[in-house]
Parts: sequence; C-alpha cells; structure tokens
Amino acid sequence: MLATLVIFLREGVEASMIVAILLAYLNRLGKREYFRDVFAGVGAALLLATAAGAVVYTTVRSYDGTRGQTIFETVTYLLAASVLTYMTFWMRSHARSLSTELRSRAEAALDGKARWGLGLLAFQAVGREGLETVVFTLAILFSTSPAGAVGGAAIGLAGSLAIAFVIYRLGHKLNLGRFFTVIGVLLMVFAAGLLADAIENLQQLGWLPVLDLPMWHSGRLLSDSSALGDVMHTFFGYSQAPTALQLVVYAGYLAIVVAAYLGLQARLRSRRKAAQTSSGL
Repeated sequence: MLATLVIFLREGVEASMIVAILLAYLNRLGKREYFRDVFAGVGAALLLATAAGAVVYTTVRSYDGTRGQTIFETVTYLLAASVLTYMTFWMRSHARSLSTELRSRAEAALDGKARWGLGLLAFQAVGREGLETVVFTLAILFSTSPAGAVGGAAIGLAGSLAIAFVIYRLGHKLNLGRFFTVIGVLLMVFAAGLLADAIENLQQLGWLPVLDLPMWHSGRLLSDSSALGDVMHTFFGYSQAPTALQLVVYAGYLAIVVAAYLGLQARLRSRRKAAQTSSGL
C-alpha cells in the first residue's frame, strides 16, 4: 500500500501540474474554448494507460507460477527501477523549465491552428506519466497483494488531487522543490527494493549464480507473508532471507543514486544563487 500511495501521490501531483499549466496559459490568452481539447487528451491518456495495465496484468497472471511469469516480473522490476531513477533525476533538473516548455509547445499548437494540437500535447504529457505509473504499479502488484496496492493508489491519488486543489484553486504556496526532493529519495528506496527483487528472481532462475547464499533468516521475527512484512518488502525491499548479492546491489544503488541526486540538487541551488547574485549586480 505504501509504495503505490507514494507513486500515485508523486505522479498525480506532476500530472496535475502539467494540466494546470496548460489551462492557466489558455485562460490568460482568453482561449477557454480549448479547455475541452486538453481534457479530451487527458482522458484519452488515462484510458489508454489503464487499459494497457489491465491487459498486461491479466495476461501475465494467467501464467501464475510459471517460469515465464518470473521472467516477465524480473523485466518489469528492472524497467521500473530504471524509469524511476531517470524520472526522478529528470524532474529535478527540468522542474523550473517545465512551465516554459509547456507554454511554448501550447503556443505552437495554437499557431498551427491544429484542432487536435492541444489535445495531443495533453495526451503526450499526461500519457507519459500514466504509462510510467502503470509500469511501477505492475511491479508493485507482482510483489504484494492487489487489494493493498489498489488501496494505496486510491489514497495517493486523492492526496495528489487535494494538493493540486490547494495550489491551483486556493492560491496557497507549497514548496514543490522540497516535496519532489523528499518523494524522490523515497522512490529511490523503492527502486532499490525492486532491484533486490530482480536479483532474487535472476538467482532463482539460475541466471545469476553469484553470491546466492542467504545471509540470514529472520522469518520468525518478521515474515515476508505478514502484513508488516509485506509493506516492508514492497517499499523497502525487506527480505527474510536475503542473499549477499541482493544486499550489495541494494546498498550500492542507494549509496550511488542518493549521493548523485543530492549532489545535483546542491549544484542547481548554487547556480540559482549565482544567477541571483549576478542579476543583483
């Protein structure tokens, strides 16, 4: 539940930011008649992402317990971890330029007199977030109970809509930079757990027979099948019998990406201060 809650909270806030930027720009231009094109693009993107996720999940679940399912789950874990890492760094680097980029693309769509231009822009922007969310959700569903994952998704989505309402309707200010920093670090912890799950599957398949002996057995203290164990496994990558390679990959990934992420944040902050200083002069 916790993993999907954070995923949907983060993706929901980002998607709502995209839609709000487009609507605010059109409203300022007095082009409210194009709102329906934006909403049509958003609706089509959400329908496509939901349908794709349902089809893939249903198809894979029909091979429950087979070697093919294990292989597909492993690929999903690796893909989700990779996309999570890239998405987090990309958003941190482009957060300040996102509004400008969207406005310029919206202006190009309006200048081209293309009736579907804005709808396509909204479809592409929100569709990317939707497909990312589908990949992450599939990875979570393969490693936890569907009921808990769906519950967390619903809470996270409701939370993201509430944040969007506070920001864009009531005019309250929220430190989005800090929000995405905290959420980004949490998602990296989640990605580390996905990598550990992928290593476990690869070792079970016999494709990675390296450092494959369990380091300990903590099932009596906290079983993977218990409610708390399920939450710890899904979000933090907990395993009651982790192998040495799982631990190395988990710790190594976190050490590298968190240091790089916080380093990027420090560099961006230094550049902003330097720019403010030079403009003040």
